[in-house]
Amino acid sequence: MSSIIDALTTRNDVIVYDSESHACILDGMRMSLAKRFVFPHNNMENLEKQLDRATKRAEQQGGGVLLITEGVFGMAGDLGNLKAIAEMKKKYKFRLLVDDAHGFGTMGPTGRGTGEHYGVQDQIDLYFSTFAKAMAGIGAFIASNTEVVDYLRYNMRSQTFAKSLPMPMVIGALKRLEMLKTMPELRTRLWDVVNALQKGLREAGFDIGATESMVTPVYMHGGIVEATNLILDLRENYSIFCSMVIYPVVPKGDILLRLIPTATHTLDDVKESIEAFSVCRDKLQAGEYQTETFQDISALRV
Repeated sequence: MSSIIDALTTRNDVIVYDSESHACILDGMRMSLAKRFVFPHNNMENLEKQLDRATKRAEQQGGGVLLITEGVFGMAGDLGNLKAIAEMKKKYKFRLLVDDAHGFGTMGPTGRGTGEHYGVQDQIDLYFSTFAKAMAGIGAFIASNTEVVDYLRYNMRSQTFAKSLPMPMVIGALKRLEMLKTMPELRTRLWDVVNALQKGLREAGFDIGATESMVTPVYMHGGIVEATNLILDLRENYSIFCSMVIYPVVPKGDILLRLIPTATHTLDDVKESIEAFSVCRDKLQAGEYQTETFQDISALRV
């Protein structure tokens, strides 16, 4: 993703991007010589102001405008407002680059991504996604018209000076792509699990924000020691593994536990997870995770 931005833009171009864009997007912009303007997360009114500024700047410099956002924002699980952004193409001239790492394979009637979910997939000029999420592998891809793809193939440093994917991963990716196309029941099962988990967490009093995707954040309060002990308890005593997100990714004093349901999970898994999270939340609020000597795992086993 970083190399895409670097290869696409020059000092004459202007980038407009969402403030909640992934770190790889920020890294790509740091490598680029293009001028950049940021708009507050999903704030379409402010985006239009930034597009107006960017358009004037690009015209002065003889460059173009690249608008970057995400399909599914990987931390909060909410969606980029791709429909409103696509509508702005009627007024402003820009290319739209969408990072849809979490949307590919899960969003839309056929799993083509968040653009399909909104009915604007054909308005996305450059579509980036990864093989590491829905396809459970390694590697990534960029989809665009032939001219752009050929240009990127020979101008992206990450590709020019890197080896190809191992052949077993290529074969595996092709097989998984075939499964995404021919086995819609997997996506149906995934969303059954997602809906049950998110509904259950909300009913149990958990704050999961405004997620609209399978990414399920659980927001709590505490320090690094408490967060570490909490996920240790979940893993060792409840056999639940989840990602822990702490400062500086989130503000000090906040804990974000990031759950990613899959089609292989069951509704029993969902029930068990909600019950375990409820117990651990009570321990967190009671101060049981505050000590740095929270190591007596055997005493905590259920």
